[in-house]
Amino acid sequence: MSPAPATAAQTSKGASTRCKLLERACGMAAKVGLEGVTIGELASTAGMSKSGVFAHFGSREDLVRQTLDWAAEQFVAQVMTPSMRQPRGLPRLRAITEAWMAWIAAHPDGCVFLGASFEYDGRPGPMRDHVAQMMESWHVALERAVTLAVEQGHLRPGTDPALVTFQLDSLMQGLHNARLHQPRHAQDLARRAVEDLFARYAADPADASAATPR
Repeated sequence: MSPAPATAAQTSKGASTRCKLLERACGMAAKVGLEGVTIGELASTAGMSKSGVFAHFGSREDLVRQTLDWAAEQFVAQVMTPSMRQPRGLPRLRAITEAWMAWIAAHPDGCVFLGASFEYDGRPGPMRDHVAQMMESWHVALERAVTLAVEQGHLRPGTDPALVTFQLDSLMQGLHNARLHQPRHAQDLARRAVEDLFARYAADPADASAATPR
């Protein structure tokens, strides 16, 4: 059954308003952290009443969780989705790291998605569990990309995908923080560090030619 035109329009308008609110909430969280995001502050920033914001988020906890989820969705859409169009192996892994660095550069006030792991590390509770599950899902996807680079013969046999994933994540966290004290050089240093990492794990030409494409 299709919704009545008026209902569909109202639903579309509500979804658009909710999306705009989450975008504003992400901007707030980048400056003050997710724990600093409140219904009242968001309402004031958006020029709405508190009751208007409550119509989209039943509680502050719901708002904070949805803000993080929205940030993660944007991250996947801008980093992972376009990278998956690249060939399996190192081309795809390079695309992921390049898009990841571009994502960090595009969020000068701080990345909500990356910053959440720091913010909730010492805060036991449902949000910490949610952040941990979210980060684990991202690491699984990244580790899969590294595994494919090994299987395609682009990275040498015996390379530990979990270790490379940890190293890449550490470099990106380092880039995220280095912008504070090395704003002019952080991006270049991170790019050089990634290239050095890939060079250290690069397969010998003989190993690469012997690999079976999958």
